[in-house]
Amino acid sequence: MKRSVCITVLVCAAALLSPWAAGSAVGATEVSAAAATPGLLWVLPFVGILLTIALFPLIPQLSEWWEHNRNKLIVSVVLSGAVCGYYALRGYGFAGSAPGLHAVADVLRHSIIGDYIPFIVLLFSLYTISGGIRLSGDIPAHPLTNCGFLLMGAVAASFIGTTGASMLLIRPLLQINSERRHVKHTVIFFIFLVSNIGGALLPVGDPPLFLGYLRGVPFLWTLHLIPMWAAATGILLALYFLLDSVAYRHEAKADVARDESVRRGLKLEGKRNFVLLGAVVLAVGLLVPGQRLPLTSWVVPNLYLREIAQLVLAGLSLALTSKRIHKENHFNFSAIGEVACLFIGIFITMQVPIEILKIKGEALGVTAPMHFFWASGALSSFLDNAPTYVVFFELAGSLHVGGAAVLGNVATATGQIAVANLLAISCGAVFMGANTYIGNGPNFLVKSIAEHRGVKMPSFFGYMLYSGGILIPLFVLLSLIFFR
Repeated sequence: MKRSVCITVLVCAAALLSPWAAGSAVGATEVSAAAATPGLLWVLPFVGILLTIALFPLIPQLSEWWEHNRNKLIVSVVLSGAVCGYYALRGYGFAGSAPGLHAVADVLRHSIIGDYIPFIVLLFSLYTISGGIRLSGDIPAHPLTNCGFLLMGAVAASFIGTTGASMLLIRPLLQINSERRHVKHTVIFFIFLVSNIGGALLPVGDPPLFLGYLRGVPFLWTLHLIPMWAAATGILLALYFLLDSVAYRHEAKADVARDESVRRGLKLEGKRNFVLLGAVVLAVGLLVPGQRLPLTSWVVPNLYLREIAQLVLAGLSLALTSKRIHKENHFNFSAIGEVACLFIGIFITMQVPIEILKIKGEALGVTAPMHFFWASGALSSFLDNAPTYVVFFELAGSLHVGGAAVLGNVATATGQIAVANLLAISCGAVFMGANTYIGNGPNFLVKSIAEHRGVKMPSFFGYMLYSGGILIPLFVLLSLIFFR
């Protein structure tokens, strides 16, 4: 308890002092538009919350304290409070609003109403409904069998989310491989393909793409990522097949014999939840506030109808799914609660870097697709890929693109974004979340489940040796093919 109080006090002090540390606070008088740019130190609360996510689980003295969602919420609220205090005290408004409390209200409207609520409702719905689907059984763990599971997961991730697909398939994959000793590489490739790269085809697949959808990117625009998705998935599956074939030949004969003899057909339960997942995808794609419902003259009202529909579908899943399935899936709301506690702080604190990028983005020198791919990917490797995507989306949207192909009617400073840059940002944020355990939420969940089943997974830096040796050369190849 004492440690919890001390840590909370330190975090509060750092957060509350960070704005005044900038030394360039604007007084109560009005300033010109050119001067109305936050200093870089105002980004500290945003950086702070991302660093806590990255580092606290790795520090023994802090990891136990960090396990509790209430402490994550404390950090989020304190750092968000610092940012709100900054906007309340500076002498100019936010996005055209009046200064003071009006600016704070506008910040909260952008971050909570515009982004956070639609974001967390989608994740909650996909998480809840996929938790009602159970795949069980045990078939021989041949290399082709494992490849089939990885491909199925890579496809499913775009439709039920990387978290949903990971939670649905990791346990049956581990069960199928339970008679084998060389399993670690299978889990690593599962993280590459199912927990990250597979979610690139639809906004419901991975949180970064959904935030792009909320900013005006059409729902099916992400299908433009099919060539990149296919290339990355195909190359990784081919490499995995070669590695697993070698590993299979090194299995003990007794283990192979046991693997061949223990057979239980695959059994899929909770099938009705696939209908509900499909309905969620339709709700997200069709119930766009302020736009006409396809094939009708009815305009969808801006009343959270899309989110209400998703919550109703999640409620139906909870009501229709047997308790046994949830129990056997080890289903609970702790993981999604963690996301909810952290992202409320992320969405509020990231308003400062977004505001800076809107004003001065072009001066940063990140202007070409190759730049955006590696810059967004590098940050997504160590920070959460959703806010990273937003930062570079805003940066790309602040650039003057000349005669390049653009996507219009998006929520950026210029109202448009170059298609080539958006493709690069999308791939960088989604694909490179696989570079570390902390790049994307499902990565640590899969690692934890595998270790619980007796698989000795590599350490944080040990995992990076695998991702560095396998993924970085792949990403270099992709960047040369698609983003030159």
